[in-house]
Amino acid sequence: MNLQGKTIVLVVTGGIAVYKAVELLRLLTKAGATVQVIMTRAATEFVTPLTFQTLSGNPVHTELFNLIQEQEIGHISLADRADALVIAPATANCIGKLANGIADDLLTTTVMATTAPVLLAPAMNVNMYQHPAYRQNEQKLRQMGCQVVDPEQGELACGWQGTGRLARPEVIFEAVCRLCAPQDLVGQTILVTAGPTREELDPIRFISNHSSGRMGYALARAAQRRGARVILVSGPVALDRPTGIELVPVASACQMQQAVMERVEACTVVIKAAAVADYRPVQRSDQKIKKEGERLVVELERNPDILAGLGRLTRRPLLVGFAAETGDLQGHAAAKLAAKNLDMIVANDVTQEGAGFNVATNIARLLFRDGRVEELALMSKEELADLILDRVRGLLG
Repeated sequence: MNLQGKTIVLVVTGGIAVYKAVELLRLLTKAGATVQVIMTRAATEFVTPLTFQTLSGNPVHTELFNLIQEQEIGHISLADRADALVIAPATANCIGKLANGIADDLLTTTVMATTAPVLLAPAMNVNMYQHPAYRQNEQKLRQMGCQVVDPEQGELACGWQGTGRLARPEVIFEAVCRLCAPQDLVGQTILVTAGPTREELDPIRFISNHSSGRMGYALARAAQRRGARVILVSGPVALDRPTGIELVPVASACQMQQAVMERVEACTVVIKAAAVADYRPVQRSDQKIKKEGERLVVELERNPDILAGLGRLTRRPLLVGFAAETGDLQGHAAAKLAAKNLDMIVANDVTQEGAGFNVATNIARLLFRDGRVEELALMSKEELADLILDRVRGLLG
């Protein structure tokens, strides 16, 4: 997600997990956010403020009575500038103070002074995490409107096993993105298909394509950030499992068709970003096909057209298709839009540099049912995902 123009106040409290906050800071700045860091005195015992200052490009704030500018009070200025305030790691002590309205340092006074959304990422010993006092404090903060990224299970720095380990930086980053995204898709259920399909010849070989799944996964993450319930039906990809999204893994086109049709009734939008194989072998060998002779002839048959099937539904969701072409982009995309009864199609010429498979960017042309055409410049797939969802939101009214 692009966080350009957003100011994130990152609060770091004293715990061994402070080192993960450094990676979180890197993710935030890489996404374009301006990050102001507050460190408690205890946090500076684990990682020096210089580390955070170097990565953020801004001074680190450690003292309550340290004026940022001549006429600004530090905690009020930070609270006013924040688009989101993130506490990672959040210790049991920090959460206890916030839950009970104690404001005796820069951290607690800034939190109490801000009107921005607050995100907590707890990290502590498993026994502390399970203590009734802590559980009560966390629940109070949730009721006050704070968002919480639950800690993970595993081996803790203290040697114990259990829940209490700080969530991975990329998980916290996703939660920050949700806080900063417009919640304009709340109430929508969006099904996204992504990646290639595999049509097996035998237990070892298959027919497939070059789709990486990046576009579909970017769409799924962007829709979830904007408040939608997201179902991601994915072919085989080498991408991280998205957090908080219902993932339905499939392999073949027939499996993808079954997964989509079983879930479509509950969906308001379907975005078919997957590169589904048009054909599959008529026969799949149960044994490895041995090398014999100079040629091997494989007979293929048509796979079901999932998108066309969706377009024929009596009560269908809003439908968005994709067209990856190598020539006559406008003609082929327009024909597909009409033939499959789509509301919108995202077309791209994969022969263009930066618009093919296995790259982080795309160059798209959007075609709409009413005849509108929108030409887009080269942009990241994350940026394109948000732009597509902007148009989907417009079509939903």
